[in-house]
Amino acid sequence: MSLFDAASPAARSAPDKGRPLADRMRPESLEEFVGQEHILGPGKPLRVQLERDQLGSLILWGPPGSGKTTLARLIARLTRSDFVPFSAVLSGIKEVKTVMAEAERNRRLGRRTLVFIDEIHRFNKAQQDAFLPYVERGDITLIGATTENPSFEVIAALLSRSKVYALRPLTEDEILALLKRALADRERGLGELGIEAPEELLRQIALYANGDARAAYNTLEAAVIASPPGRLSRQAVEAAIQRRVLLYDKAGEEHYNLISALHKSVRSSDADAALYWLARMLEAGEDRLYIARRLIRMAIEDIGLADPRALEQAVAAMQAVHFLGIPEGDQALAQAAIYLSLAPKSDAAYQALNRARADVEQTIAEPVPLHLRNPVTRAMREWGYGEGYQHAHALPDALPDMACLPPSLAGRRYYFPTDRGVEKRIAERLEEIRRARGRQS
Repeated sequence: MSLFDAASPAARSAPDKGRPLADRMRPESLEEFVGQEHILGPGKPLRVQLERDQLGSLILWGPPGSGKTTLARLIARLTRSDFVPFSAVLSGIKEVKTVMAEAERNRRLGRRTLVFIDEIHRFNKAQQDAFLPYVERGDITLIGATTENPSFEVIAALLSRSKVYALRPLTEDEILALLKRALADRERGLGELGIEAPEELLRQIALYANGDARAAYNTLEAAVIASPPGRLSRQAVEAAIQRRVLLYDKAGEEHYNLISALHKSVRSSDADAALYWLARMLEAGEDRLYIARRLIRMAIEDIGLADPRALEQAVAAMQAVHFLGIPEGDQALAQAAIYLSLAPKSDAAYQALNRARADVEQTIAEPVPLHLRNPVTRAMREWGYGEGYQHAHALPDALPDMACLPPSLAGRRYYFPTDRGVEKRIAERLEEIRRARGRQS
């Protein structure tokens, strides 16, 4: 017996009630598959490919429990392909080449091979490269599953030869339907137990699952075991749930999605939204000092001199978090997020530096004017270092009229303050200085 025979989904066995409920309830047809209507509904792209038997290699990108592995197994069954799963942890180049050689032989015999790589983002470049020639020749159909953005995690050559389908988290109603099916199914599910389950408890489980069907099945199974015979109890559900688990991966895309939402809420002066996204990150276990660093960045980038105290508040929050730890330091982060949200906004200082940097990149690097150089030796004084320098504190208004930019950039302006917050007064002061210098010249 070959690896292909052992892995083929066509060989169905009687349900093993010792297996987890989530595994037993895997759908065996597209009609049983719940969710992902945007790609599997009538006339939708993946459904059409399957109906026309024109399937190519795929990357299934979606959160945990959205059906990536189940869908890959269904596709293998529908296309009458041998299903060969690969693990990024257990499989190396040697194993890949061995299986690919058998796939090539089977193609010549008219047999199809579907290679499924779970967590393809964990395969290194060399491992991903090893599949390329077999995908190009049509020896295999490759389906990779990932919770990470494939643009960052899958090599370009493999990505260009595959169609990427983004799977969505299941809705609360979709998960509710799966739970009811599991309670009614006497062959694979829990139907033979005759469990009476109030819908409100099933909805609590669906809400807790946060779009993850596997988590919902696991919770239901644990709650049924802890309930008295014949009825799902509230106490058992609450014990199984404990608390809502949030979709979050501190090293993955959702990490960046949430910090982006927090940053944009602060920039938009929406304190309530900022508090919500902050709470999401805190509950998911995000590094508090990372959040503090990002709040400091917001104070600099989005508030700047419109409220110079914003930076003070953000730095103080960082120090408080470091000093107090969890959970007391969380309140300091919330306080800073509120302050930054309500502060007047200006990116004038941020843009000023960008303009100056653009000139540095695009113009010749002229020597520092002699009058701005420090004449630390006699030779330097003889060469003219410091000649013509005007010491501001020696002048009545502390406003020298000497130029401080290189000659080619004389008169260039980078900072354009807004009329918001403290920056309005800064703009008035800047205009006073410019008028005074205009009278001097």
